Amino acid sequence: MSLAKAVVTGTVYRAPEKRFTQNNVAVSSFVLNIGEREEMLIRVLSKRNALDEVVSAISKDERVLVEGRLQVETVKMDDGSEKRIYEIDANTIERLGEASAVQAAGSSKFGTEEIVKFESDDFSNELIGEDEIPF
Repeated sequence: MSLAKAVVTGTVYRAPEKRFTQNNVAVSSFVLNIGEREEMLIRVLSKRNALDEVVSAISKDERVLVEGRLQVETVKMDDGSEKRIYEIDANTIERLGEASAVQAAGSSKFGTEEIVKFESDDFSNELIGEDEIPF
């Protein structure tokens, strides 16, 4: 049963693996832990060829962002109890560690001499007087 669109971030709990259906369609899957303090596992499925390169580059304990369609299935266990399995049929997968490294490198080019402080300028009080503020 498909529930809704979901966007989640988490740590790769189980490395990706690729399998093929009877119709020879490649399906990549991995398990993502989205819990902060305790484990909350979601299986991520990718049937899109465009995501093959990203999925093959993902490794265990790496942070990723996944956007796709959330699905919940109920499975009957051997002891008779029912267990819910959460899956996301991924449309987009992004590696977060790579983006933060690029962002950190990009932010280091700005020195403190380029930071502008408006509170030290004398003209800031001349723009709008306190009498002109409507609230």
